Amino acid sequence: MDDQTQALAAGPAPAGPALGGLATRLPPHVWFGVSAIFHYLGPAFAVLLFPHVGVLGMAWLRIATAALIFAPLTRPWRTFARADRSTRLLLLAFGACLAVMNCSFYLALDRLPISLVAAIEFVGTIGIALIGLRSPRNLAALAVAVTGTLLLINVKWSSDPVGLFWAFLNGALFVGYIVLGHRVARAGAGDGIAGLGAAMAIAFIVVLPVGLTDALPAFFSPPLLLAAIGVGICSSVIPYICDQLAMSRLPRASFALMLSLLPVTATLIGVIVLRQIPSLTDCLGIALVVAGVAFHKPAPD
Repeated sequence: MDDQTQALAAGPAPAGPALGGLATRLPPHVWFGVSAIFHYLGPAFAVLLFPHVGVLGMAWLRIATAALIFAPLTRPWRTFARADRSTRLLLLAFGACLAVMNCSFYLALDRLPISLVAAIEFVGTIGIALIGLRSPRNLAALAVAVTGTLLLINVKWSSDPVGLFWAFLNGALFVGYIVLGHRVARAGAGDGIAGLGAAMAIAFIVVLPVGLTDALPAFFSPPLLLAAIGVGICSSVIPYICDQLAMSRLPRASFALMLSLLPVTATLIGVIVLRQIPSLTDCLGIALVVAGVAFHKPAPD
């Protein structure tokens, strides 16, 4: 056990053992499936709130909600205090990554179609999956999944350079989220949640001066505040916890490849919530993505 693992294992959060036990009873793919659903539910509701609290205000409320929920459960101050220097640097990097990633994601969504933002976000995950490939079978699986994803997202380049900047920044930070999140999760499922709580507290400190002014209207409108809290829970609490529980038992390359399921969940949410019926091309894309993930064989770390 290395120093980082020892530091995180020294003081597990109160919620850690329960989550750890549940994590071992359920397959990691179940946790990923829950995360995949909420990954797009949150942003779908967040876009509706942009006119009321602003883009950065919504990002602030999302991170603040998650930080306040995680705080009593994971006691981030204890996790950070007991960590050694290298682990503190890891948590600081993870927290800063979460903060800037969430802000850049919303700034991109405010200017570009979600399909284009998702396409750019997925580019980096392909690289992670390629690094961990061990066999021609996995290469073929990745190729099939990527083909299906490209059919689904229907990539269209935008003439908005500012929006593209935020989208590419979000994509790069999403890779950082996977890499850093995996390092935290590998300390153990419960301890990974404690590390996530500490990182979320750091993320809140980072965004505190950025979106507070835009977020203020929500504090004078209970319905708006409740809606923003709901977005925070759907966007940063449920999916991030499920990601940690999946990452702790899946190789990084396998987790990155499974991210190709996100366009599928986006399409299904579009049908159920937005009444957007997929075309034949969309259905073909869904079939290819599912086939690629099913054909993929996880490689051991």
